[in-house]
Amino acid sequence: MVKVFDPRMHSAEHILNQAMGRLFDCPRCFSAHIEKKKSKCDYRFARPLSSVEERRLEAEVNAVIAADLPLTENFMDLAAARQAFDLSRLPEDAGDRIRIVAVGDYDRCPCIGPHVASTGAIGKFRITSSSHQDGILRIRFKLQR
Repeated sequence: MVKVFDPRMHSAEHILNQAMGRLFDCPRCFSAHIEKKKSKCDYRFARPLSSVEERRLEAEVNAVIAADLPLTENFMDLAAARQAFDLSRLPEDAGDRIRIVAVGDYDRCPCIGPHVASTGAIGKFRITSSSHQDGILRIRFKLQR
């Protein structure tokens, strides 16, 4: 059975990943569980986030959402995608053309999931909690309309 991600949550995950990179120089999450009601992303990160950092991260994600940026897709040859992106999570049978999803000029990454047409459709992003154990930062979040 193939799991279908909620487009709003999945689009928020893209923004969260880019915000973690921009604010904390952190690579994209290595594991995610995306559901309609609540989701989580796991990052390799040396420490927990302070409550101030959580609010800053939340504000960054919500600013991108409020900007109502378009989400677009294009396709790249596998060789070009290898030079531009980390493809370590790409399945072996992904083919010779890789789908790249862009959130305006804010984020670009390979992706197979569904997305909203623009960030304004996502709703308000809220971090419900975060935890840190053994070098892994887990961020749990919800969306409100």
